[in-house]
Amino acid sequence: MDKVTLEAFKEQLQQKREDILSEAGKTLSEMTDQNQNVPDPNDRATIESGRSFELRIRDRERKLLSKIEEALQRVEDGEYGICEDCGDEIGLKRLEARPVTTLCIDCKTAQETKERSQGS
Repeated sequence: MDKVTLEAFKEQLQQKREDILSEAGKTLSEMTDQNQNVPDPNDRATIESGRSFELRIRDRERKLLSKIEEALQRVEDGEYGICEDCGDEIGLKRLEARPVTTLCIDCKTAQETKERSQGS
């Protein structure tokens, strides 16, 4: 992968990391600012349901944040865009679709096929 393309992926990953951290900060601020004394049980249930949904989203983003950090480390180590299973380059279209990926499309397909066959 050329340096310009690698730098573009690095910037994309850094921007996504900043977006996630910003959203997490907003969520924390909103949850602590909301009025806790809501007398109507239906309103409380609605608020709690919204909070639960927001926390599930943040948990998924937390996991993605970890993958972003690992991808940025691979950029620094010169291993970004290399499949961890077969050692071949990961296609640009795959990296554009999923910049945190560690597997080329062939290895990912094989992994999913294996998981499906074990799950049946």
